[in-house]
Amino acid sequence: MYKPRRSALYMPAANARAMEKAQSIDADVLLLDLEDAVAVDQKQQARESLAYALNTHDYGRREKIVRINSLSSQWGLDDLKLLRELRFDGLLLPKLETVEQINEALALLDRQIPIWAMIETPAAVINVEQLAAHSAMEALVMGTNDLAKEMRVAQSETRDEFQYAFGKVIMAARAHNCDVLDGVYNQLDNQAGLAAICQQGKGLGFDGKTLIHPKQIPACHQAFSPSDAAIAEAREIIAAWQQADQQGVIVVNNKLVEALHVQEAQRIVDMQAVIDAAAETQ
Repeated sequence: MYKPRRSALYMPAANARAMEKAQSIDADVLLLDLEDAVAVDQKQQARESLAYALNTHDYGRREKIVRINSLSSQWGLDDLKLLRELRFDGLLLPKLETVEQINEALALLDRQIPIWAMIETPAAVINVEQLAAHSAMEALVMGTNDLAKEMRVAQSETRDEFQYAFGKVIMAARAHNCDVLDGVYNQLDNQAGLAAICQQGKGLGFDGKTLIHPKQIPACHQAFSPSDAAIAEAREIIAAWQQADQQGVIVVNNKLVEALHVQEAQRIVDMQAVIDAAAETQ
């Protein structure tokens, strides 16, 4: 079943006010961050703030995904010890490169939980098929800032430098039934640029995008939700197919339509139904 993951907003766990405000933010996913968004001297404060928020706040329909520090760091193990007693929806592993790292995290957490993977190093891109194939894997998340640094390239407006990485990660996600989210857009006041990048990501096959500020959510939702025209066309295809008794090939609006097109049309209609239902619970 489709889960809306159009927008995934990074929330610094050390910022108690932000964690409280997140209860009313219209993001599909909250990435509750113990890693990059938290200064070294605030790691313990971030854990305490996270525990308080997960135990007391009502985040409604929003998925609660916790990004821990890498297990190779001095903070990762303590992050997992804290999470053993908390309820949340998924574990986002940074700098993930091997299946063994996934198994280690699950063993230390001492329970099964959906895994989300940060794909932010060349090794992660090279090994992404094995990562996506893991039974606990639910979503792949592009970490384009770190990946650009590791590739020794500057990020361009066209993002041609990520062409190979994007293609490989998206194909791995589709092959193993995972969602895949685009990386962040760093320019907070460039709404036109954000809209263009969101549309590019949608065109490449991403399911949604990671964000660094709530004001980026509307452009993200517009890009990664079916358009009115797409929904209308999908319903027309389904109706025509049913009228034709679901056989062979038909023509709708001068276009050939066969079973695969009907399946895609149904996916679009189902997606919008879930989005509408979620909006009603806001």
